Amino acid sequence: MAKPKIAFVSSSAPKARCAKTKLEAMYGALDPDRANVIVALGGDGFMLETLHRCLGRKIAVYGMNRGSVGFLMNAFEPDDLPRRIAASETTVLNPLLMTATDIHGTCHEAVAINEVALFRETSQTAKVRIEVDGIARMKELICDGVLVATAAGSTAYNLSAHGPILPIGSRSLALTPISAFRPRRWRGAILPEDTRVSFDVLDHNKRPVSAVADSTEVRDVVSVEIACDESRAVRLLFDPEHNLEERILNEQFES
Repeated sequence: MAKPKIAFVSSSAPKARCAKTKLEAMYGALDPDRANVIVALGGDGFMLETLHRCLGRKIAVYGMNRGSVGFLMNAFEPDDLPRRIAASETTVLNPLLMTATDIHGTCHEAVAINEVALFRETSQTAKVRIEVDGIARMKELICDGVLVATAAGSTAYNLSAHGPILPIGSRSLALTPISAFRPRRWRGAILPEDTRVSFDVLDHNKRPVSAVADSTEVRDVVSVEIACDESRAVRLLFDPEHNLEERILNEQFES
């Protein structure tokens, strides 16, 4: 890539703020609007916040782990940072676009880099009808929830819900139930990235459901449509010896 013009951003964690101060002393403090690379200091949660702010902009994000979980981050190493960034590999991610309609008929849009998930709001299970590209594939899923994850998000909540790990570049989505009660043995599906998934919440007055796109929540939804948003993208930079594809591959062999 061209000579990096680097701006540093950090989470509120003390060690992240300390790292930002140190790096700006070494390399200068540049306004993010004038940079072509954002160095994000924190954990995966802060990285997601940063990626959302950079959606659709011609800017790359290079994360360094100063948080607890750092799946999307490179190792923290202050020295020779411009060279590391120049030698890094780029991963381009397209987010999911969630269109959710609530009980009042209001339509809400939000984007997700990791996943869109539906959750029951009360002690009663949710009942959800699932359509894939306009075809009803499951007339009634009784569950705590259900999610659609990108390849980048497949190792996050999707994996905790026993969903499949998807290789970067597979152009696939994971459709994964959360604590399915009926059909009890359904484990979900792997779908092409250009699939349009629709959820209809059944008995929504008695069994309310919320929809969450990464950190954006919509309460009391009656229907949710999810599709890949190819009009927007983010660029992540990874050290060649530990790129995102390699991390996802390694994750499948860890106990």
